[in-house]
Amino acid sequence: MEELNEEIRKRKICSEVLRKLFFIKELYKGATVPQAAKEVGVSKVIGYVWLERWNKQGLKGLKPNYGGGRPSELSDEQKEELKAILKERNYWTTKEVRELIKEKFGVEYSLRHVSRILKSLA
Repeated sequence: MEELNEEIRKRKICSEVLRKLFFIKELYKGATVPQAAKEVGVSKVIGYVWLERWNKQGLKGLKPNYGGGRPSELSDEQKEELKAILKERNYWTTKEVRELIKEKFGVEYSLRHVSRILKSLA
């Protein structure tokens, strides 16, 4: 408990980790996982996930581990080629761009993802 209190005091930890530390602190004070989870505003399933990470890795297990996400199905070269093709015309609908990507590169994207790609090319 003392070690937890020290971590909370000495660090300016992102609110995500701080919330997890408060959850663990509640457990040390005698709360059950469902009680501690309710106290910090998460489901008991998430509470059990946090507890398992804490038991296996300590503080390191509570810190976010952003993996960078899934790699793009279009290579940088393909995106540049797409950008060049799009410059040939002044106006494209998102549906047209989606069809172009499917025909030219063999990759199917949702309309929402196509709009994200278009924004990234701008």
